[in-house]
Amino acid sequence: MSRIGKLPIEIPAGVTVDINDNVVTVKGPKGELKQAINPNITVEKEDNQIKVSRPDNNRESRAQHGLYRALIHNMVVGVSTGFKKEMEIVGVGYRATMKNPQTLELALGYSHTIYVKMPPEVKANAVSERNKNPLITLESADKQLLGQICAKIRSFRKPEPYKGKGIKFVGEVIRRKSGKTAAAK
Repeated sequence: MSRIGKLPIEIPAGVTVDINDNVVTVKGPKGELKQAINPNITVEKEDNQIKVSRPDNNRESRAQHGLYRALIHNMVVGVSTGFKKEMEIVGVGYRATMKNPQTLELALGYSHTIYVKMPPEVKANAVSERNKNPLITLESADKQLLGQICAKIRSFRKPEPYKGKGIKFVGEVIRRKSGKTAAAK
């Protein structure tokens, strides 16, 4: 039995879960999310818990058992508390500002500025303080969408290993390389 898949999902107060025709709909204070479920996997709602089970021990069924349990759990957590990611821009002259509530403007050392249009499900905020690296804070109920937006922003200027310049997550450790001078000794 899948260790992740067999764990029940607790439904917090203020969150409603509907299961119709292999589609799980979760509504809460932060929004509404839907997920289609493979017909082989059964999802049942009992009292304040959701239980996910599988019909057999096929390799595909075992893999999907844990997957769909994790997806439903992320939906429940997302609509109740939400997800938040913070990104830091390291580099001289690199800036991030909000053009309007849904457009992020990035100056990353290229000859042009980069504009990132945020989907309506994602709330973005850019803070620039003196003598500190600019911070981009992204919040959403959808963990998958939030990760995809963060990956897109990071792809514009990944952190490089020599000086550490680029866009990185707050708390992320970049493996640094020594330059040419260290090799000459």
